[in-house]
Amino acid sequence: MDKAQKIIVPLLAILVFLMLWEGIVWINDWPNYVMASPSDLPEAYWKYSHLFLTMGWQTLWRTVLGLAIAVVAGTLLGMVMGFSKIAREGLYPLLVGFNAIPKATLVPVLALLFIGQHDFNTVLMAFLISFFPIAVSVSIGLSTLEPEYRDILAALGASKFTIFRKIALPKTLPEFFGALKVAVTLAFIGTNLVEIVSPHGRGLGALFKSGETNGDYPLMFAVLIALAFLGIVLYYAVVALERIFAGWAERSPG
Repeated sequence: MDKAQKIIVPLLAILVFLMLWEGIVWINDWPNYVMASPSDLPEAYWKYSHLFLTMGWQTLWRTVLGLAIAVVAGTLLGMVMGFSKIAREGLYPLLVGFNAIPKATLVPVLALLFIGQHDFNTVLMAFLISFFPIAVSVSIGLSTLEPEYRDILAALGASKFTIFRKIALPKTLPEFFGALKVAVTLAFIGTNLVEIVSPHGRGLGALFKSGETNGDYPLMFAVLIALAFLGIVLYYAVVALERIFAGWAERSPG
């Protein structure tokens, strides 16, 4: 019953959202060049199905690659800050300052630095925008680790990496996966920033830009829903991994 509820409730929520969207468009009598409705989207998906498959895959693999690099780099950086107070105090302001910079302003900079390297620029932006929450979650998890555990393991000759793998990593897994869920959506934002702001004819962002240029609003909204769908799929992939590696942290209500 619990598993069925976890499937049925999100589907019902999506259905209610689509019905409300359709109702708002119908009540206001908006034409599809002002606001496309859900009933306008199937035709767009059918008409451009080959483009959605091709460009959807281009967006997905770049996003996943950028996210994977962010996981590795964010975890390593979080380890450094978590184990070293000096590193934490020195790097935190830099990370916060960098994260405060609007990422759309970095797209032209990357385009000039790496001219023609479209795949690299897209993956790099997905990485740059998504590694911050991962690094912070790992850093906080390690910095709040009980010092007794570290002292005992260090006295037994354990390296900092061993302490991280045996004690700190299991402790930080719930926070890590929470941050990873946020990073998933951020990675998609980074990917599409490059595809839209610095168009190169690849990815769903380029398809969105094409719809905007041609005034094809159903296509534009169809791209937005496709991006949301990919984000949901990747989010639930993270949820599945969380249940495998940190399922013990779940708390049943009551």
